[in-house]
Amino acid sequence: MSDYATLSTREIERMARKILPGEWAVERERPISTLLGSCVAVCLYDSAVPIAGMNHFMLPRMRQHHFPERELLLAGEACMAALLDTMLAQGAARHRLQAKAFGGGSVIDVAPAATPSIGRLNADFARQWLAREKIALTASDFLGPWSRKVLLVPHTGDAYCKRQISNMINEEGQRREEKAYAAALHHLARDGSASSHG
Repeated sequence: MSDYATLSTREIERMARKILPGEWAVERERPISTLLGSCVAVCLYDSAVPIAGMNHFMLPRMRQHHFPERELLLAGEACMAALLDTMLAQGAARHRLQAKAFGGGSVIDVAPAATPSIGRLNADFARQWLAREKIALTASDFLGPWSRKVLLVPHTGDAYCKRQISNMINEEGQRREEKAYAAALHHLARDGSASSHG
């Protein structure tokens, strides 16, 4: 077992299991990391086991009949359920779980002017889901004009969140990705077809 207290975040990150939109991971030892724009990552932790997990979702909900199973995991409702179920199946206890959550940045505004941003919808959903499940949110960093790098150390439950503009996520690349995502959502809502954007 590594002594993470003696390692820099850069060294821990090199060891990490990286997750993408629509994915989640549960680990007892290996760190987990992800990069966020308007997406949100929720970390769940049970200190008694110890065990921890992280997910990465792109929007709160999708109507099931419009999307295949793979795309449904891009939505918070499915991705949160998958993370919680995996944690419980691997020995975590619901009453001991604590949460940390990050993301929802306004990296680029793809929502119509009269509607909340995707990032705000995601952040609000994460708070509401955790409250509904009676899981304490002990730390969070939501909204603002930043993308974020998140690193979770399962053995301690420590989570590191680094705000960034363009050094780790290329700003132009992020813009293209989120525009493509918005276009894909419009296309999927119109005709029910889907393709992977993870």
